[in-house]
Amino acid sequence: MGSQELNFPLNDVETNEETPNSIAHTRYRVHPDRAARNIAHSLKALSIDAVHGWQGSKSTVCERNEVMLFNELMSDIRFTVGPKGSAIRIPAHKYILATGSSVFFAMLYGDMAGNTNEIEIPDVEPVAFKALLRYLYCDAINLEADTVLSTLYAAKKYIVPNLARACVSFLEISMSAKNACMLLSQSWLFEEEKLTQKCWEVIDAQAALSVQAEGFVDIDLRTLTSILQRDTLNAKESIIFDAVMQWSVSECRRNGISASMENKRKVLGDAIYQLRIPAMTLQEFADGPAKSGMLTQQEIIDIFFWYSASEKPTLQFPTKARSGLTPQTCRRFLSCAYRSNQWRYRGRCDSIQFMVDKRIFLAGFGLYGSSSGAAKYVADTKLTRGQDTLAKEKISFLSDGMTKIFPVWFRHPVQCEPHIYYTASVVLDGNELSYFGQEGMSEVTSGDVVVQFQCSNESTNGTGVQGGQIPELIFYRASC
Repeated sequence: MGSQELNFPLNDVETNEETPNSIAHTRYRVHPDRAARNIAHSLKALSIDAVHGWQGSKSTVCERNEVMLFNELMSDIRFTVGPKGSAIRIPAHKYILATGSSVFFAMLYGDMAGNTNEIEIPDVEPVAFKALLRYLYCDAINLEADTVLSTLYAAKKYIVPNLARACVSFLEISMSAKNACMLLSQSWLFEEEKLTQKCWEVIDAQAALSVQAEGFVDIDLRTLTSILQRDTLNAKESIIFDAVMQWSVSECRRNGISASMENKRKVLGDAIYQLRIPAMTLQEFADGPAKSGMLTQQEIIDIFFWYSASEKPTLQFPTKARSGLTPQTCRRFLSCAYRSNQWRYRGRCDSIQFMVDKRIFLAGFGLYGSSSGAAKYVADTKLTRGQDTLAKEKISFLSDGMTKIFPVWFRHPVQCEPHIYYTASVVLDGNELSYFGQEGMSEVTSGDVVVQFQCSNESTNGTGVQGGQIPELIFYRASC
């Protein structure tokens, strides 16, 4: 059956010769009653009704394309996506794909084009391919933590750079110590240098949490070796050693071999010599590597001699401790003072809110101590974001009665994202009188980081922007 057109008979059209340039009096005007009857007749002939004529209810190209997304209607290409046994069939439209991806253009219209309308794509996950098509059809980007890496792979494979950039931005924002090591290996695969840099920032500053994360045991040997080569890891060597032992067990399983000491040493290869075992304390070495079975008898003897002998043996293991990161401080007061009737505590909270313009890793606070001689304090410190408690420590420190600021540290540095307010709080128990800050600043630049301060509703002891406690924030920044 041939195509049909909507035709308006000439007897439905009125002419006007008098004012040919007038929109209101065009030369040819459709007679409204006759035209309505003809349109209705033509629509009936084409079997179009209000239900099936969906195009009229969609005001934009994206809305109309969304109707066609995953729709067999007018589709001229079909993909079988996913590995064999779990693949699904997805219909699509060549024109839309080719206008959004140079790879699809080459596949469907260029030199790579074949005669088939059925294409298998076993290396892309169906959910990622659907995310790719949704972007090509509708300009919509809907990313999820569980599928963003597979979506990035699809965007890279079919050269859809805007979707790829969105995936990388999502990964950077959602990065933490829990996934930094795994994302590091993926960043190399996708050749994303900026993402690699962000991974190193997290791994260096939160090294202990990063190597103890569940995903650490799933990284490849190249990534493991690169991490162990870092001089800037902020972690005890004994923690790193234990994490590497766990990795070796998982690697044996991946290779289908038993996790014997011999096999664990075998899968580690030369990476074991990146461990700075002599940098441990003698007690840590004796309780850890010396008993682990991972070292040869000669290696254990040589390391023990290295600890105790004046003439030290040559070791294959690096002997210099990792330097870690150098902490930076942000001091928010220009001066400190003492008066006989303040600063008093009595269980009340000193609190201040802050916001940074770049990602930092908050390691702790600086606090003022006693203004009336040496005194011991117990500090209940807390860092919150909204209603979420990110870190909480109870720490004792001895104040010498001077104006020196005393650092109190969290167990692990806390990742603080830019342009979000966090609340630093402390409840001090100790000498009732202490020094306090004055001439406070609402904005302070420390290195390349700008920190803004504002008063906190949780502060019940008088601390605010202009004066009070918590004179310093102690944090880490990227080393590379």
